[in-house]
Amino acid sequence: MSLNHVRPWRNIYRRKSRQIMVGNVPVGGDAPIAVQTMTNTLTTDVAGTVAQVQAAAEAGADIVRISVPDEASSKALKEIVRESPVPIVADIHFHYRRGIEAAEAGAACLRINPGNIGDEKRVKEVIKAAQDHNCSIRIGVNAGSLEKHLLEKYGEPCPEAMVESGLEHIRILQDNDFHEFKISVKASDVFLSAAAYQGIAEATDAPIHLGITEAGGLVSGTIKSAIGLGNLLWMGIGDTIRVSLSADPVEEVKVGFEILKSLGLRHRGVNIISCPSCARQGFDVIKTVEALEQRLEHIKTPMSLSIIGCVVNGPGEALMTDVGFTGGGAGSGMVYLAGKASHKMSNDQMIDHIVEEVEKKAAELDAVAEAAE
Repeated sequence: MSLNHVRPWRNIYRRKSRQIMVGNVPVGGDAPIAVQTMTNTLTTDVAGTVAQVQAAAEAGADIVRISVPDEASSKALKEIVRESPVPIVADIHFHYRRGIEAAEAGAACLRINPGNIGDEKRVKEVIKAAQDHNCSIRIGVNAGSLEKHLLEKYGEPCPEAMVESGLEHIRILQDNDFHEFKISVKASDVFLSAAAYQGIAEATDAPIHLGITEAGGLVSGTIKSAIGLGNLLWMGIGDTIRVSLSADPVEEVKVGFEILKSLGLRHRGVNIISCPSCARQGFDVIKTVEALEQRLEHIKTPMSLSIIGCVVNGPGEALMTDVGFTGGGAGSGMVYLAGKASHKMSNDQMIDHIVEEVEKKAAELDAVAEAAE
């Protein structure tokens, strides 16, 4: 019996959206919320870009976006798409020809910004290329690049202007009988983003791509994204997410999954529950958690691990995790398996032992899942 069944206050009721395909990844409807990132290598550096795509995919990315600023990048994109383990979204700005070339190169989706892609005639040409090459489209509205007429109408970037921009572009796609699209209305301001996303969620049934654009560095951007995306996801809004950080794309993927895991919307890898540590700790909690995070990165099976420094909360937390360790005294602590006290283990051998127990439990869970299929 799931926790959501016995505790209805944990339920998140997702907004009903229609489903589209980004390559082989379903987005919207009842599909899992997809996690995306974007490469920051030169697209013309095929080897470097492919390596970054593969690293992101290994971290769990479902989709990866790549900038296509020039014709040389369009040519490189074809080879990158061929070597990529996940669908590739081509990021298109300013020149509509890049959108056409990206569709021809095998991109699974085109991200176009209505504020800078050009007039409606050029957009129609991009739509035709997407139709011809079975390519979806993301309408990417950004507060920093709204259309001139909307800025004149509203005076500044605001939720109403962003929603109107998105709906104008939706109309163009629908008028051309194109429906394989999703939409984003991003801003670097959390309040502006949240209000715009709520507005667009009410105005269309299109799948929604969530993001707080230009969120900042690893720490500040993670916090900003967790607040903005977390609140929207809690409201049931969002079908795919990208955490925008001035950091390694792999970090974006990790943060994206942590946000989804904290809300029970995706489950991947080991969820470590650990205390902040204090004078009661029976071992160095902080260094232990750092070591375990690195040692357990290869585990993709959803499972939980509690690492608590003392017996105040340790036994209680261990009751609800697959594997647990609670600090005690005299240089040892208690290992918990499936919520029950199992055996003592010395602190100096504890990390290796926990890794073994987690790997063993992951293998058991994988076997059960495989037998159920």
